[in-house]
Amino acid sequence: MAGIEGIGEAIEGSMVARAVEPAAGEAAHASRGNCLNCGAELVGSYCHRCGQSGHVHRTLGAFWHDLLHSVLHFEGKVWRTLPLLAWRPGELTRRYIDGERARFVSPVALFLFSVFTMFAVFSLVGGPFSSSQEAQAGAREQAARDLGEEQAELREDLAELRAERQRLVRAGQATVAVDRNLASVEQDLAATERAMSATRILTGADIADARESGLLETASPTGLGWIDDSIRKAQENPALVAYKLQTNAYKFSWALIPISVPFVWLLFLHRRRYRRFGAYDHIVFVTYSITFMSLGLIALSLLRPLNLGDLAELAMLIVPPLHIYRHLKGTYGLGRRSALWRTFLLILFAFIALSLFVSLLLSLGGAG
Repeated sequence: MAGIEGIGEAIEGSMVARAVEPAAGEAAHASRGNCLNCGAELVGSYCHRCGQSGHVHRTLGAFWHDLLHSVLHFEGKVWRTLPLLAWRPGELTRRYIDGERARFVSPVALFLFSVFTMFAVFSLVGGPFSSSQEAQAGAREQAARDLGEEQAELREDLAELRAERQRLVRAGQATVAVDRNLASVEQDLAATERAMSATRILTGADIADARESGLLETASPTGLGWIDDSIRKAQENPALVAYKLQTNAYKFSWALIPISVPFVWLLFLHRRRYRRFGAYDHIVFVTYSITFMSLGLIALSLLRPLNLGDLAELAMLIVPPLHIYRHLKGTYGLGRRSALWRTFLLILFAFIALSLFVSLLLSLGGAG
């Protein structure tokens, strides 16, 4: 079911992106007569009034062609966009801002496609770091099962020893040896219970017990109600939070753009010569940047089954800073030193923006 849902999400993302950026540039045949959409006389392959293709397919094969066309590419413009996005992102952003639109996939369309595809891939093969997380979760589950079995055996031994002690008391016999065994079993049982509490997820009554015993901190770490509430929910049930974020994050992924834009704006606020870059420039920059990071996560997720974990970790350390540096330098015409310190700040701002995004998801019900 997860695989089918993942494929469905990829198709849905392609369709959404297709709606944002419709069939501009599609191949068409020269046509005669009137446009079937608005009735205007055709003078070429497309209607000069509404833009619809003059050649309309009405076959089952054409339907599947359109579906695959939507899923796999944006009319061929993607092959001009992705290489620039990967290696010369500043040039792509600058050319798009300056009005060269028909040659490239728009930032919004590519963003929607990448986000939906990313979560579809996550559903199919897991995220780029799922292997270690799954191994840790499996180890915790196995440890909990082993401890549970040991606890059950100890409780049986404890019940037998208590029954034996009562029999000895009724018979008027000494209970020193039984008492010694009882104390040992009770200590072992207490140790296993402490170990179990370290591996289980706190839920329900366990949370109240932990708060009463002081195991769960109840103070507000930031003093901001909605952020503190998100932190509390994550502490109480991290597994549920992770599940909710995975299933709901793509619905609100667009919020990363308005969250991130003010941070980019701050990078250029202090210099008058950079004030010529307006909000639109920053939005295009942020949208293309987030798109590249999403596509990078897709690539790492597809590489994960090949046991290339070390390569993925190295790529995560090197590629994002290098891409941000080149993107800033090319988009805003910065020198090396100016681009370097802004890259450092933007990486810091990215972590802040991501934290705000996660907090926003949790406050909107991401943690249930």
